[in-house]
Amino acid sequence: MNKQKKPRSLKRWIKLKYTELMRAPGGPSFVALGFSIGMAIEMFTLPTYGLAFFLIFPLIYWLNGSLAGALIGFVVGKIIFIPVAFINSRVGGWVLPDHMKIHLSFAPDWLNHILLVNLKLIVGGIIDGIVLGFIFYFPIKYSIRYVADKRREKRRIRRSMFDAHGNRTPATE
Repeated sequence: MNKQKKPRSLKRWIKLKYTELMRAPGGPSFVALGFSIGMAIEMFTLPTYGLAFFLIFPLIYWLNGSLAGALIGFVVGKIIFIPVAFINSRVGGWVLPDHMKIHLSFAPDWLNHILLVNLKLIVGGIIDGIVLGFIFYFPIKYSIRYVADKRREKRRIRRSMFDAHGNRTPATE
């Protein structure tokens, strides 16, 4: 009996969080901005060993975005990171000078090479993250607005059906 209750409660919790996100007080742009911030931060968090994750909180506060949207964007960014990491490295290689070398005298050569590759991933990830944030902002914003408009239209039709049958609605009382 307990096993049947847990998936149902998890499903209800996810549905509740989805509903709260769709009805966020800041509107669709609030959620879309949070999603874009999470996506942008994820693109350079792996080479920084997860420390870039802590940038989400001040950016959300400073830009007034949705934390829930940012966390969803962060997770989506984790899903698409592997194919995008190659592009991040290429963009970082284009931006950084060709003659750039990292040489720590106390470190072996292989570690210096890894640091250079991570630097390319960070620089390329910042650039690609900002671009992906801009790219994802508008589709997320308009899809949330579409869902809200569709829900509003469905409620309007349902209310007009009740009025047509002579039932009193709380608005007419």
